[in-house]
Amino acid sequence: MNAKPIASLRVSDLEKYRVWQFTTNDPADETAVRPIKRLPVSTLMGKLAGARISLANGERLWALVGNLDEQNAQLNEHFVTLSIERSGCWFHLARYHDADYDQTGPEGLARFLGLPVDDVFPISYHVREYVKGNPPLLDGIVLKEPRVRLTSSQLIAMALRQTAK
Repeated sequence: MNAKPIASLRVSDLEKYRVWQFTTNDPADETAVRPIKRLPVSTLMGKLAGARISLANGERLWALVGNLDEQNAQLNEHFVTLSIERSGCWFHLARYHDADYDQTGPEGLARFLGLPVDDVFPISYHVREYVKGNPPLLDGIVLKEPRVRLTSSQLIAMALRQTAK
């Protein structure tokens, strides 16, 4: 399968291929991804995992989970990304430090799903079986608000430490 823009992924793509990797093969589209056909992978760094997530009310939906680190729970708490599919449409959840948080944060996701925010959060995900060794930090939750909000300086420092690895 050739690379395709993330926005064009469908549930049928996620059912067939659970892990997708960003590709530089399409300079016209920096969101292009290609499927990883052999699982488990060595890491999910730079990849997206397609998985069924569970909302607080027990409803299960398809999502793309990204920015996962097998060794750093704090990084996952603040930087994990979720793009949730419903009825052929995707919603990209903004985190508290994202510029579009007021529109696409937890309240925006609840509106998109037509649910009270407390029926949505916490959201649980389970993707550890896609990675060699089944790292336990790849099963987690996304809270409405992190346990501790980091300052912009702390977030930048954490992200820089991660990219220096």
